[in-house]
Amino acid sequence: MSDNENPYQSPESPIIPVTSQSSDNSITPLMLKYLNETSPWLRFVGILGYILCGFLVILGIIIAASSTVAASLLGNDLENFPIWIIGFLYIPLALLLFFPSHYTFKFGQKIKNYQFSSSNDDLENAFKNNKSLWKFYGILMIIYLAIFPVIIVVSIIIGVASATSGLF
Repeated sequence: MSDNENPYQSPESPIIPVTSQSSDNSITPLMLKYLNETSPWLRFVGILGYILCGFLVILGIIIAASSTVAASLLGNDLENFPIWIIGFLYIPLALLLFFPSHYTFKFGQKIKNYQFSSSNDDLENAFKNNKSLWKFYGILMIIYLAIFPVIIVVSIIIGVASATSGLF
């Protein structure tokens, strides 16, 4: 063993394994068939996501507006918790849903464009949107995983505090 070799170093291998098979990087007809069959479903799911975003914004506005009207009609019964806050929470939720819907729709649209143009740019943009979709979901999962322990601790504290104060 030479002096500059590290016995604890991870083994190294090429990123693209060397195989005896043909190294033709073209898209096979079966790959193209699967992409073409997937494209309408991706666009459909993306459009449904856009529609759901719109409904969430409208619902948030309706909840916010109706809660202020209900509070004025019912008097002080609803003043302990302002329900309009819940209505306005629907708008960031709609914005959060917009991005995966957008990436999904664009992925399907670029695959459809590739069917007609056979341009590598369309295919690259399709997979770029696919990468962005999964990157978005990955970041969202990291955020969720970071928030869950905080929610658990806060829930335990609130539970213990309410049990010791005799509220329930």
